[in-house]
Amino acid sequence: MKRIKLTMAQALLKFLDNQYVELDGKIYKFVKGVFGIFGHGNVLGIAEALENMNDLSLKFYQGHNEQGMVHAATAYAKQKNRLEIFACTSSIGPGALNMVTAAATATVNRIPVLLLPGDIFASRQPDPVLQQLEFPNNYKMVANDAFKSVSKYWDRIERPEQLMTAAINAMRVLTDPVETGAVTLALPQDVQGEVYEYPESFFKKRVWTIERRQPNPESLNRALKVILNKKKPLIIAGGGIHYSFAYDELKEFAEAFNIPIGFTQAGKSILSWDHPLNMGGIGTTGTLVANKLAKEADLIIAIGTRLMDFTTASKTQFQNPEVEILSINVSRFDGIKMDSTLLLSDAKLALKELKNLLEKHNYKASYKKDYISSLKNEWKNEVDRLYSLESKKGIVQTKALGVINEFLNENDIIVGAAGSLPGDLHRLWRCKGRKTYHLEYGFSCMGYEIAGSYGVKLSEPEKEVWTMVSDGSYIMLHSELVSTIQERKKINIIMFDNGGFQSINSLQKGHGSKNGFGNELRYRNLETNELDGDYIDIDFAKNAESYGAKSYIVNSIEDLKRALKEAKKSEISTLIHIKVIPGTQSSGYESFWRVGISHHSENKRVIEAQKKHDAYLEKYSKDY
Repeated sequence: MKRIKLTMAQALLKFLDNQYVELDGKIYKFVKGVFGIFGHGNVLGIAEALENMNDLSLKFYQGHNEQGMVHAATAYAKQKNRLEIFACTSSIGPGALNMVTAAATATVNRIPVLLLPGDIFASRQPDPVLQQLEFPNNYKMVANDAFKSVSKYWDRIERPEQLMTAAINAMRVLTDPVETGAVTLALPQDVQGEVYEYPESFFKKRVWTIERRQPNPESLNRALKVILNKKKPLIIAGGGIHYSFAYDELKEFAEAFNIPIGFTQAGKSILSWDHPLNMGGIGTTGTLVANKLAKEADLIIAIGTRLMDFTTASKTQFQNPEVEILSINVSRFDGIKMDSTLLLSDAKLALKELKNLLEKHNYKASYKKDYISSLKNEWKNEVDRLYSLESKKGIVQTKALGVINEFLNENDIIVGAAGSLPGDLHRLWRCKGRKTYHLEYGFSCMGYEIAGSYGVKLSEPEKEVWTMVSDGSYIMLHSELVSTIQERKKINIIMFDNGGFQSINSLQKGHGSKNGFGNELRYRNLETNELDGDYIDIDFAKNAESYGAKSYIVNSIEDLKRALKEAKKSEISTLIHIKVIPGTQSSGYESFWRVGISHHSENKRVIEAQKKHDAYLEKYSKDY
């Protein structure tokens, strides 16, 4: 057996460079490159290998915050429908732990990302080293153990030959549509530089086939019986449609049987907004019409969704006493939620098979003539109203969104994650093109927005990428704006300055708080000693300019229109700073969100809100 003498770090990179995936006969190079921030723990191991291995095709991208670079990697993989990924390398200690939040974001959203945090010395001879976390009762437990709870696979490579089994298992999980998420290989800094004679076969080109799971005939028959017995079905389309590339199949299935569709955050932009059966977002942040249909439906066909609380309005959305849920999913774990009848299958194949079977029975949903179109027109008028709202006090948030929505074309991509914007976008945004709506809402991680936009731009460099972010999220994490300048990957940041965390502020005030508490960017009032002084005036435009971006300050709708035109012409990243009136986002429509409300308070309004909240739960919620 021929062997190749390499350090563990060199072997790892050479292995990753030869990994491919195959879907429907098409082969994709799986690992695009490596994001990294170097420090002790990886600078003399992986960094040395990246710098000096001349036969590597992996491209290195410098990160500027460890969490941010993992968000960028996650967004890249999400936009590529999980067919291409990045690895992310960090130093030990705080550098490694900065990646934990982003690891959870990837895992919650079922997105593959490979994390390579530096680790302490396997030999233990120099211990305790700088940034080492010690536990006297368990010497093997160190900072990187924190990744165990947020990774779908975790391993520590304590000898160079252990890499072979660990790397194969990492790829097994990363390429599995059911099990995928963050994969962590902790790399002790001494072992990275240790030499081993690896078998040449370890570095052969490996093609991991992503197999489409065929629906079982018995499960198909069960699904068929469920549908045939129902008159008012509603489809909930999730992110699994994107990953299955089941766009045409969903459209043809819905059209064949006149079944309306509501979309999760991950499912939006599967169909253009003006398709007759597109009812928009569903659930707590959903549209009036999708939520009306959900309450009336006697069958929910949930496709490629994990049925989170926002999608199901905390399990109160489906109020027809005869309602059943048919779940089409590759994951049994997701597919049996809420006592669903499971069709364990790839979405593309399942929809094809079900369509053929239902056509033989001449099935049609029994909605009254023009009912769906009248609902859709009702919602169009409501969005038009919200998009046209004006105030003498300044710019209304929904009005600003309307102007932006009208300006962007069918190829422009928007990116968002947290705050009040995801609710507005889920309800109101009119998607003109496929795969143009990129919202991270599984973890709703503040700080994902700008880093995620960078990842999306890397994945689709020919398209304009627009970041939808509020001032709260911008302050938390905007370091990868520097990366976009460095790599000449232009993004357009639309920063809604609404004076703090208005989404949570509204949640607070909607459940009894008098004026909100601790959620706005205000000066401390020296008289009351509370954070209820004037709003802090932050010049976000100057901040962006200091990194090398172009910036625009918007104080009127005309300013906004001019800024959008100029930003699109720019060849470098831009920031549009819009001062919007706080609290002018849209509200919920026929929806609910179960939250923890205090059952005892000196504020009577809190108790009133608690009673109303619990009464709704008692009336509409179901136990599963």
